[in-house]
Amino acid sequence: MSTEDIGFKAALHEARQGSHEGGVPIGAALVSAEGKLLGQGHNMRIQNKSATLHAEISCLENAGRLPASSYRGATMYTTLSPCDMCTGACVMYKVKRVVIGENKTFVGGEEYLKSKGIEVVVLQNDECQDLMKKFIKEKPEDWYEDIGEEDK
Repeated sequence: MSTEDIGFKAALHEARQGSHEGGVPIGAALVSAEGKLLGQGHNMRIQNKSATLHAEISCLENAGRLPASSYRGATMYTTLSPCDMCTGACVMYKVKRVVIGENKTFVGGEEYLKSKGIEVVVLQNDECQDLMKKFIKEKPEDWYEDIGEEDK
């Protein structure tokens, strides 16, 4: 299995888990330059009544305290375009690449990532998009709260 498969499959597994738990179905996985899965997680804002536990933040938390060098060649896989907070975390830790499952539902800080020299790859994965469409249709108030906007 390639590094790409490991990272994206882990992130998608996490998104499915979040959906199963009734939370926002976004997952993330961090893979080192050597192809080692460093951490994975999913959005836990609803489940943990958290203000900040987006998928990428959950992933970083689950990876634990790592030396700065661990992030340098790493790839963050995320099932949805990362919000400003999660974009900032990727920039802060200087990950090399962010692979996004889809960005039709929401476009986050992709241009900012690129401006910081981080490679951005968008897969436009149908399952990622379907999970988000279903969640937004069923729980619009939770979705808009998650992205810091008023319900539309």
